[in-house]
Amino acid sequence: MQRPDERELREQLARLRAEHRELDGLLLAEVTSPLCDQLQIKRLKKRKLALKDKIAAIEDQLLPDIIA
Repeated sequence: MQRPDERELREQLARLRAEHRELDGLLLAEVTSPLCDQLQIKRLKKRKLALKDKIAAIEDQLLPDIIA
């Protein structure tokens, strides 16, 4: 059985991963557009990187390093 805070972290992780995948689609659409906006692309990439950092932080909380 999972602890309540662990369950919340896993739910948050799932939401962040979904948003990260959604940004992939938005980025692809923007890059392939004939009128692509470089500033918008930079903003999307920055947001995607921030999400990746949050995802990594949550994963570290859920799976702590094992000291051998």
